[in-house]
Amino acid sequence: MKALVAVGARDLRIAWAQGGAVLPLVFYLLVATLLPFAIGPDKALLARIGGGLLWTAALLAALMPVERLVAPDLASGTIDQFVVRGMSEEAIGAAKLVAHWIAFGPPLMIATLPAAALLGLDGPTVLRLEVGLAIGTPGLAALALATAALTAGLRGASALSGLIMLPLAIPLLIFGAGALGEAGAGATKLLAATSLLLVAGTPFAAGAALRAGRG
Repeated sequence: MKALVAVGARDLRIAWAQGGAVLPLVFYLLVATLLPFAIGPDKALLARIGGGLLWTAALLAALMPVERLVAPDLASGTIDQFVVRGMSEEAIGAAKLVAHWIAFGPPLMIATLPAAALLGLDGPTVLRLEVGLAIGTPGLAALALATAALTAGLRGASALSGLIMLPLAIPLLIFGAGALGEAGAGATKLLAATSLLLVAGTPFAAGAALRAGRG
């Protein structure tokens, strides 16, 4: 357990020290700032579509840290050192998933408050959006980690990451946007089920990919 906490704390420290945790937030806020210029000053329209647009921005922001999650540790032999010390690849994947979500999910939820204000979202919509992000960002973090493990060491990994992750994230986007409506309880349950499935399966998928990458 101490080893898992150490791996997670190390990943968190690196994410904040190297700016990997900040760039997705900057991107997210930039999208929220630019959208009113692209769509126009129609406040009613912005308020109606703003929640869905912020979900799309969150999905795209989740892509940004993919390249740094696994590839640098695999290339430097850090993953090999963890395995030599007795950690399984699945445990390493689980520790990295928790660390990545802590660096990505809660800061994104905080950034949603000024982003929602820029788009003129009302209080109930912001609350449903925050609940949806609390449920859905673990799924986004899991997809990012699984994609990072699958593409680590491959040529053109950044382009491949988008091609792999974006189609798989469509259910999260659909259910997250669907949960914004007043009758979104069903969509919220489906969002939770999808996110839970991704979180539960990612350590095993990432572990298998790490074993293949080390071989």
